[in-house]
Amino acid sequence: MKFLESSSFEALNSALSQETGQYRLQVRVESYSCKMGGRDDKKLYKIMNAEPGSSRDLQALSPPQSITSHSISPAKNFSRSQSISDEGESSGPLCDTISRKTLFYLIATLNASFPDYDFGNTSSLEFSREPSINFVMNAVDGMFLSSAVHSSFARLRGQLWSAIDSEINFPTVDIYSYNPDLNSDPFGEEGCIWGFNYFFYNRKLKRIVYFWARCLSNLDEIDGNDQTSMSDEAFGSYMDLDGDDY
Repeated sequence: MKFLESSSFEALNSALSQETGQYRLQVRVESYSCKMGGRDDKKLYKIMNAEPGSSRDLQALSPPQSITSHSISPAKNFSRSQSISDEGESSGPLCDTISRKTLFYLIATLNASFPDYDFGNTSSLEFSREPSINFVMNAVDGMFLSSAVHSSFARLRGQLWSAIDSEINFPTVDIYSYNPDLNSDPFGEEGCIWGFNYFFYNRKLKRIVYFWARCLSNLDEIDGNDQTSMSDEAFGSYMDLDGDDY
């Protein structure tokens, strides 16, 4: 994946990444072209598509965590989708699927954004397709507005979403989220209280905007009760969201 420089994204990243007493918020909005970024990308693509025609093989995704029913098994409902995209991907009420090609783009984006980590073994079930742009905007807004930087985010909210829309064109994107296992990636580091990962993928532009954030604790030692309390506070208003537009 080729990183695309954006002065507006860099300004937003700098303004939203703040340290406030006990907490440190890291925020990145990054744009990538879906072109091979070098030897590592080519190696990963070859590994993921070793079998002839496998780039169009469908892989099961997990339902979005916030709307998942515990009675639904992604693997069992692999074929029960309602629509199929031009790359063979499908979406439906029970389970979404993704082509190996698109899955490669998502994993390669993670590798490019976090060069110190190797996401080559990441499963498709660690990704979800999000239902709508309004759903994602409400989720992100709720997370930030319940955090210590809520006032700064409130001032920058319109500028943030406008900049992403200008780069990727919301009406024509597929949106994916990454829900890591927290054992082998940056979001599993000690002191990480919460985080999110969203990929806005425009097929025609062959471009991905990757938007991630994580909140870290500055405290050296946090006992279990304190960590639970802080996590509940940080996620409070986010969990109350009903998915409606503001």
